[in-house]
Amino acid sequence: MKPNFIQKVTNWGNYPIVEKEMRSDDSFSKIKEFVLSHNEVIARGNGRCYGDASLGEYIFSTKKLNKFISFDRLNGIIECESGVLLSEVLEVVVPQGYFLYVTPGTKFVSVGGAIASDVHGKNHHAEGCFSEYVIEFKLMNENGQIITCSREENSDKFWATIGGMGLTGIILTAKFKLKNIETAYIRQESIKAENLDEIFRLFEESESWTYTVAWIDCLQKGKNIGRSILMRGEHAFQHELPQNLKNNPLRLKKKFQPTVPFYFPNFVLNALTVKIFNLLYYKKQAKKEVKNFIDYETFFYPLDAINEWNKIYGKSGFIQYQMVIPKETGKEGMKRILETIANSGNGSFLAVLKLFGKNNPEAYNSFPFEGYTLALDFKVNSKLKKLVDQLDQIVQEFGGRIYLTKDSMSRSSLTNYLKNIQNPKFVSLQHKRIINNN
Repeated sequence: MKPNFIQKVTNWGNYPIVEKEMRSDDSFSKIKEFVLSHNEVIARGNGRCYGDASLGEYIFSTKKLNKFISFDRLNGIIECESGVLLSEVLEVVVPQGYFLYVTPGTKFVSVGGAIASDVHGKNHHAEGCFSEYVIEFKLMNENGQIITCSREENSDKFWATIGGMGLTGIILTAKFKLKNIETAYIRQESIKAENLDEIFRLFEESESWTYTVAWIDCLQKGKNIGRSILMRGEHAFQHELPQNLKNNPLRLKKKFQPTVPFYFPNFVLNALTVKIFNLLYYKKQAKKEVKNFIDYETFFYPLDAINEWNKIYGKSGFIQYQMVIPKETGKEGMKRILETIANSGNGSFLAVLKLFGKNNPEAYNSFPFEGYTLALDFKVNSKLKKLVDQLDQIVQEFGGRIYLTKDSMSRSSLTNYLKNIQNPKFVSLQHKRIINNN
């Protein structure tokens, strides 16, 4: 009989699925005991990354490290344990007139995971990565010691851990800055683009906006390749809101959240259904340009509105493939990538294009650099590895790289930007895969 701490573990893409030892505790002394008694350990937050990034031979789940430590309302600084979710932070701070400076496309990630992945959002070109606003964190190292890491104290560990994918130790607590807001709403403009030329022009014209993102129909070919919808937004001021939103502008009404009750059969998601979805999504906006006010959850976290949406891809699971290509060759590179996807028949109805600005050079393990990034969801099937290899080749040709938080299949040559991490204690299955493929 297997011990009860051996269990099936997978991340949000349901691929790969492994049977490994996973434990969780809120006692720092128990965490130290776990670290010292195992040769290979990796921390795991809420499991909302994709691929094998937070899977390992021995997994420590930070879910029980879920307490808030302090909230400085005057200066907008919050401190909490690493297992606290961004959704829980928002519940506390938004009614007080604060928001996250940087947030990924789901609010159900842990604070520790946000640091380990150095997450980016729709505002990287304007406000950088999550790490720009991290003041300090406490890290348990390979000897079980708890060290405080900041730009001034243990700065080498601070910068190695930022975007370091958990390979430097277990983040226990973190302190970070928040952004002032007047309302919980976003002033949004949605603009349809007929092709790649137009969407790139719109991104360039929108660089003064704080938030920009585009949905792309990745199955279009010829003159319509890159057909898309750009969404750009700013936090709304109270005086801008329509009258019906001015009452309690920092509080949102609770919404009904449906749940996908079962894994969809494999035949449901195919090239035809993806093509139909993309057509309907593009056509649902009748006008060329629409201006409105929407709540922050709808703007930042549209997929969070549906619980367990990952089941739509079936039991075989899915991967998310995200790359960045330098700005000067971004249009040509994206055209090649979209042509390759369209020809493969492996369509993605969650294809998201964003513009990255210059990254902080001190955050040397962070994924972004100045350029265009495209994130795509692909259902796992027998043809997918061939497509990933083709995409890898294009990304490499254009001097790009892929995002380790999403990776589960890519070649090591595109994932080797992790530097100064040679600690054999904290090892993920992803890291072993990359090393073994070298």
